[in-house]
Order: sequence, then C-alpha cells, then structure tokens
Amino acid sequence: MIAKVVTEVALDREFDYLVPPELEPDLRIGSAVQVMFRNSRREGYVIDFSETSSYRRGELKPLTGLSTGRASIPPRLVELGRWMARYYCCSREQAIRTLLPAAVRSGKIRAKTRRLFFIPDTAAAEAFIAENNERKPAAIRVAVLRLLLSEGARPLESLRSIAGFTPSPLQTLIKHGLVAVNEEMVRRDTFGSAEVLPGRPLPPTPDQARALATISAMLENESSPGVLLLHGVTNSGKTEVYLQAIAEVLKRGKSAIVLVPEIALTPQTVRRFRARFGDELSVLHSRLSDGERFDEWNRINTGAVRIAVGARSALFAPFRNLGLIIVDEEHESSYKQSEAPRYVARDVAVMRGKLESAAVILGSATPSLESLYNVRTGRFRLERMAAQVEDKPAPAIHIIDQRLNPQEPGRSNLFSPPLVAAVQERVEAGEQVILFLNKRGYARMMICGNPDCGFEAGCPDCSVPYTYSRLRSTLSCHLCGRVIPAYETCPQCGSPEIRYSGSGTEKVENLARGVFGGARIARMDSDSMRSAEDYEEVLDRFRRGAIDILIGTQMIAKGLHFPNVTLVGIINADIGLSMPDFRAGERVFQLITQVAGRAGRGDRRGEVLIQTCKPLNETILHASRLDFDGFADDELGFRELMNYPPVSRLIALYFRGENEAEVVRYGEWFLKQLAPYIHDDVMLSALTAAPIERIKGKYRYLATLRGRKLRIIREALRVLILHRPRPKGVEVYADVDAQSLM
Repeated sequence: MIAKVVTEVALDREFDYLVPPELEPDLRIGSAVQVMFRNSRREGYVIDFSETSSYRRGELKPLTGLSTGRASIPPRLVELGRWMARYYCCSREQAIRTLLPAAVRSGKIRAKTRRLFFIPDTAAAEAFIAENNERKPAAIRVAVLRLLLSEGARPLESLRSIAGFTPSPLQTLIKHGLVAVNEEMVRRDTFGSAEVLPGRPLPPTPDQARALATISAMLENESSPGVLLLHGVTNSGKTEVYLQAIAEVLKRGKSAIVLVPEIALTPQTVRRFRARFGDELSVLHSRLSDGERFDEWNRINTGAVRIAVGARSALFAPFRNLGLIIVDEEHESSYKQSEAPRYVARDVAVMRGKLESAAVILGSATPSLESLYNVRTGRFRLERMAAQVEDKPAPAIHIIDQRLNPQEPGRSNLFSPPLVAAVQERVEAGEQVILFLNKRGYARMMICGNPDCGFEAGCPDCSVPYTYSRLRSTLSCHLCGRVIPAYETCPQCGSPEIRYSGSGTEKVENLARGVFGGARIARMDSDSMRSAEDYEEVLDRFRRGAIDILIGTQMIAKGLHFPNVTLVGIINADIGLSMPDFRAGERVFQLITQVAGRAGRGDRRGEVLIQTCKPLNETILHASRLDFDGFADDELGFRELMNYPPVSRLIALYFRGENEAEVVRYGEWFLKQLAPYIHDDVMLSALTAAPIERIKGKYRYLATLRGRKLRIIREALRVLILHRPRPKGVEVYADVDAQSLM
C-alpha cells in the first residue's frame, strides 16, 4: 500500500511513501506520520492511499512511523481541505494546516496533568496505622495515610497541609506500596468561575414552529438534508430555533457546530448556550490561550463534548458524526479569511455539510445576496420569521436630512436638533440610547490650514490619511498600525493652523459629553476596547443600567439584547455608500438594519433616527422601511446587469511588491499567460492600481475575473501562482469569491 503524504514543506505536492506492514492496522486518512524528506525527518499527514505510483517501488521510501505528538484529522475534514486547496487556489499544505489550530498542529502543547496520590490497599494502610500510631518517627506517614483514607486521592498540595510534612515520608510509603501515584488530566477551564443557571426550551412562536418543522424534516433526510436560509427579523427568536434544533440533533446521537462572528461571541451569547447544554458545550474563540485551545480541541476530538460554538475556525471542529452546522449572521464579512486559504466560512460550511450529510442553517435578519440568490435558484430552502417575539412592533424609523442642518461657525452639526431632543427625552425617562457611527478616532484626517500649503497627514507606507485621536494626541494608520505623535505645526510649511476634518466615535463621545451633560456615557470601538475584559465590562455596565448612552462602531450593531434601549441614533448613514466596491450598498443596508434592531426589545416601542445627507438614496430609503425584499430586488437587478456576484463568480487577482514597475511588469505577464483560458462566459479586467494603492510599503495592483464557469481558470491560476517562478519581491494571490475589492 502506498500513502500519499502532505508535509509542512509548502510545495503543493503529495509525496508517495510505502506503508510498512506493521503500520497498516493503525493508519487512516488523516493520520499524522513521520517521514524522511530528503535527508531530514519531517512530520506530515496521510491524505490518500493508492496501490500505484508514478515512481518505481524501489525508489519509494517507507513511512518512518506514526507521529505520537500530533493528533490525526478526521477523514472527511481531509476531503474538505483538499476541496479548499482546489477551489481557493492555495497549496495543499495551507489547506491542511487550516484544519488544525496552531496549538494542536505544532505538537509542542501537551495536556495539563497533575499527580494524585492514593491508597491502593486500604487494609494494608489501616494495619500500618494501627502498628505505628504511637511511634513518633512514623507520625507524618500515619498522617498521610489517614488523610488519603478519609478524603481519597489527593494532589501533593493537599498533603503539604500536614504539620511538618516533607516529601521523604511520602516516598517511603510509595516504596513500600502503601501509597500509589496516578497521573490525571486537568482541563484548562475556559469558563472560569462563571456559574450559569440551567435554562429550558421556550414555547415556540408560529414562525419558530414552522422553522423547526422544516429543520426536523431536513434531519430526517439523513443522506442529503440540505441547506436552510433562516431569514428572521431582529428579535424574532432565531437563537431559540438554533437551541431547539441542536437539542434534536443531540437526541439523534449527532454533534453540532455553531458559527457566530467573533464580534458577536459575547458572554451573553455563551451564557444562553451554556444554560441549555452545560458541559456538552465547547467555546472556541481568539481569546483562548494555546493551552485552552489545545484542551477544547481535544475534548471535541475525543467525543467529550458534542457542540462547538465559535468564530470562523470553529467550522473545522473535529467531529466525526456531525449532524448540524449553524452559521449565525451569515452575511457577516468577518466570515472571510484574509490569508490563504482565503475561504468564506459560510460557503465552506455548506460544503462540509454536503460531505458529512449534515444539515446547514444560515441565519440572518439581512441575508447575503448570495444566499438569497441560492434560494431563488432552488439550491437552498427558505423559512421567514417576520414577527418579533411577543409580537413587538418594529421600531419607528425616521430619516433626518442633514442638509437642512447646516454647520454653524465654531459648532459641530454631528447631532441634529431632533436627535438631541430625542436623546434627552430618553435619558430623562431612565431609558438607554445607542449612538452609532462606523468610524473610530476623533477625526479622519489632519490638514494644514495654510491655503498655500494644503499638506495632508498620511501614512508613508500606505495610501491612506492618518486618523487623529485627540485623547492620545496621536495620528495612526488603521492599515499598518503605525502611530506617531500628532503634529503641533505643519511639518511642511511650519504653520500652526492645523485642522481636522471628518468625524469618528471619539469625537462623538467628546461632543456628547458636552451636549448631554448629566448622562453617563461610554464608547465601544477597537480603540477603546483594548481587551476582551474591557468589552465585557462595558456591556455588563450597560446591561445593569449604569450607562445611559453607548457610542460605538459596528461592534455594537449586532448580537446584543438590551430591553431598556428605546432609541438608536445613526450619526452618518452615508459612510460606506461612496466606497469603490459593488457591495457598498449591501453593507450599508445591513448595518443600518442590524443596528436599528437594537431598539425596542422591551415594553416600549423603539425609535431609530437616521441622519443622512442623501435622504433619497435607494439604500437609505429601503433601510428606513426595513424593506429587505425591495432592496434585494433592486440590488440583484443591478448585479445581473453588470454580471456581478451572486449572478456570476468573482476572482480578484492581487499583485504586490515594493518595486512598482516590477509589480506591473509581472502582473501584465501573468495576465497574458492566463489569456488562453478565458472564454465567452468570463470577463477579465485590465491590470489597474488597487483602490488602496499601497499598504505596508508595498504597491498593490488588481485584476478581476467574472463569470459563471471558472473551474478551468481556477486550475490554471493554481499552476501559475504555485508552480511558476516570479520575480524576487513580487507576490501574487487569488482571492476567490472576494468580498471586497479594496
């Protein structure tokens, strides 16, 4: 038998090795193995078997052995990894590496253990105590035996509580067989001391009952359960549907994965799942230490838990009897991986469901147009949940035309008079307010006020202006992370007339403290939330009513349930509409709808005020009416006219390097090599500078492929990217199903 092995050497190749007879019984697809690669020992994974090879058997080396320090990968996950390598135009090694957390893959992290001391023979211990009870030299040994007899197996720390204890008497007892030692695995507890009261299923609403009936029918069809788009308005009870669907899957003896955006993986979310499923649950997120991640992965791998909740990478939890995958907020851009393999977790979830015969639920109040298109073309099922729980009315949404609120000299027009009045009314009534602006910082750019100069402070390594923080008196680049002290005078002409334009959440907070003097105000964005503890602390204060006004970016736009929030103010709804990206309108519609859904979850009807300078923009109008169908019809019509996704597929080709001329030269050569594979159903754009031309000192150029039949082109791209030489210092990658063209 011949094993096809992928090593950690990134060559995009499977290598053939002979399987020694003694290894055959224990070898599986996904087994971690040791091999000789050239003259060094390497680790690898078996991804297939064959009876033949293009090499003669005399030329093949045997497998050295199984890798004892590394976990194996379930065979269906290996199959998923091979598909990802083909589809996302990345190497086999990159795809297989993605299936395992680094803490597991490295083989350096070990299970945490502790030594427990116990009495193997109670009668012998009692006899020793009876014989030596009055003998002072044996006093400590007698005390050790008495403690272990009364309390059972104990760690060394417990024995140190005995007066005068030293290890020597313990070693004597072990030597004579009166005490034995056992190694016990200790789980690094990701939940800490947090206690959660058990919860029970709630009686389903009519919408929830219909959705659950559809899911139950899907689970009955074990060979091909399919995909369901659960389109439920905010506060319609989608999470309760998820919980009851998981409970049914567990009754059938299978496991479930729940994906949520990292931003929505709050203690509030985790508490709901823990209250329902207790220790059946493993939570995977970026804040885990390597040791915690190792333990959680192994709990899943050994079958100790049957539910995994987490962000994007939780999709690869090593279940072997998967019955259900849930992708909550399936439209979220954070489901796109930014490094190779540049996968979309929603789409890979659908493929994993197909390979494992598991049902897939995609849930959202504002579904992606890709998922909606798959419903309309018959690939996915659809269930709508149009009513809020307890039949709460949708929030009243009003558009405020900022063109009628001109800026007065020396004053900001960030807050319109209607918004100011509404916030003051809510705060005086003891209610809570969310103010939303999807830009952080105090100002978006610093410019020189000298009309003869016009200097604009921008990052020297990236084609973007610096963002100004007044609190820290710094200028920072949000692309490369560079931070410098804010200029006191213009560095170009020396003028002290420094001006700042554009507004961010820091400026909103600063102005709000002046306008709403008595209100308790907090800001939540990635500048102010330095750690997970900061995030959780602010949310806890808001939940307890210790904050009146919460100001933030998209971090506060979704996944939060606060019944006392009765007003949401959207400071500038236009942000994002002018982005040079065909998905700009879709993202703005989703954000407005999601943040509007935070209002009115309690007894009082919510109100949403949308401030905009484009009150007649179709996206703004549809969002103000919560008219998803109208927006989707208009947007899909535009996409079909322009042959944009989801009507077609999109691949973005990026070329980057420090030498701009070399990048352009290579990019043009690359497109010429690709030209023979272009057919009538595919459009290839010319090579152009990317909208953000430089990031981290590297020039970026872009070309796009759009079409319906791209399989042969993907194969050509893999060869050109992975197996053809390119100039030193020039990089190229394909972003298949690109979610942004910036």
